[in-house]
Amino acid sequence: MIRVAKNQSKVNERQSEALSRARTGQSWSNFPAIIQGFKARGIPEDQILPRENVFTYQAWRALGRQVRKGEHGVKVVTFIQRDKKTEDAETSEVKSRTYSMPRTVSVFHISQTDKREGAQHAAI
Repeated sequence: MIRVAKNQSKVNERQSEALSRARTGQSWSNFPAIIQGFKARGIPEDQILPRENVFTYQAWRALGRQVRKGEHGVKVVTFIQRDKKTEDAETSEVKSRTYSMPRTVSVFHISQTDKREGAQHAAI
């Protein structure tokens, strides 16, 4: 039972992190690809609002929504901040370095999601 709670905690943390990155990302470089990709799926351009109604799977979960089975998202490239800790062999000093790592992720429009029953969620 403790293991399940621990795993659920990690999942919730991952979802919250994904939502935070989606809402505070500084890059606008994916916007044209997002708009073009959803327009090709029949969603009007005025209804495509990245950072408002277009998020990753994990971000939608954090918002209390579930992407419907079989839905296909639009692939975009994002950069995720990571920390790497290394230990100096001679001095045993631990050094930390932050770097950006590119990741390809799929984003989904709100019209591809449903509300999850009983889910606690943040406001969109």
